[in-house]
Amino acid sequence: MRTEVADDGPADDGPVAHDGPRDDGLAAHDRAPVAVRRPDAAFERTWLDRRSWVDVARGAVSNPDDLVAALTERLPWSTDNQIFRYDHWVDVPRLGSGYRLDQPPHPVLADVHRALQHRYGVRFGSPAVAWYRHERDGVAFHRDRDMKWLDDTRIALLVVGARRPFLLRPRAHRHAHELDHHGAVVDIAAGEGDLLVMGGGCQAGWEHSVPKVAHRVGPRLSVQWRWTSRTGRQERGGSYGAPLHFSSR
Repeated sequence: MRTEVADDGPADDGPVAHDGPRDDGLAAHDRAPVAVRRPDAAFERTWLDRRSWVDVARGAVSNPDDLVAALTERLPWSTDNQIFRYDHWVDVPRLGSGYRLDQPPHPVLADVHRALQHRYGVRFGSPAVAWYRHERDGVAFHRDRDMKWLDDTRIALLVVGARRPFLLRPRAHRHAHELDHHGAVVDIAAGEGDLLVMGGGCQAGWEHSVPKVAHRVGPRLSVQWRWTSRTGRQERGGSYGAPLHFSSR
């Protein structure tokens, strides 16, 4: 693995500011607005292997607590959150939601969407949102197999709220239970307005996880945009989008 400053993307036109929710009693002039902080100028790229990478822009969004309030208060949240593991459904301890591109819960999310598309030259669909309410919420190692084509993807996450581990491990470690951190070799530790993008063959050859933690921690929310080139080998077999079916015969 190697890390470099990623300066190959076009820079946007500078911070775009929007007022966030005013639920703390402060007048508008006493608070700084939520803004995108030119994430193209701050991305650092880590190469996981020859074709897989992760870009990270720390603090890409200012005043992320305003986004926490907007997401938790303005979106409909579902507790019926499951994924398919091997041969059965498994509950995922977190809440899930999403929104239409033309109806973001906060206008700065539209700015992030445009900045991501401008930088990576792809068209992302409507975002999904995950809410890890406390230390007992998390998600185990997985790949986003429901995208079907995993050889060339872009998965962007804007993470607000508490900073928590975001682990990556090579698929070769998926059965190496004796290794520390279940075989993870990278921890992005995202939160507090960080923007991260997993790209290239990351979903084909790597798995990611937001593990539960032993200490008390506040809410963490991630807004996720996804894109696949729909090229290369198509993923086969069961996933939470296309589970396996067994015959009794």
